[in-house]
Amino acid sequence: MAEQDADGARERGAQLRRQVVGGAYVDRTAREVDPFIAPFFELGTEHVWGGLWARPGLEVKYRSLVVITVLATVGRMHELRTHIRGALNLGWTPEELREAFLQLGGYAGYPAAIDALRTLSEVIKDAP
Repeated sequence: MAEQDADGARERGAQLRRQVVGGAYVDRTAREVDPFIAPFFELGTEHVWGGLWARPGLEVKYRSLVVITVLATVGRMHELRTHIRGALNLGWTPEELREAFLQLGGYAGYPAAIDALRTLSEVIKDAP
């Protein structure tokens, strides 16, 4: 995927990804990515970050809240950890995220909520 996409989605996605999860994280994952799966990350940057995240109609901060509740619901704790850090970068407080996960428990189940709360607690404890 070496050539630039026509509407700038890849560049827009790269900028948004850096804004949300942080430049240090993006740089580290770029250095560590397996070359065999690198095209998947490029597609994600272009289509997910540069397409979905960049759409008008919902602020990036609120998209972040949607993403963490979905990741918690489907049990993707590795990605949840990354996106919790992003949500904190965007201004959500630990207490607001806790409330989102408590709400999640009523609709997605207590096991999903407790895993999300544990992950949130770990991220908060690990924060600089």
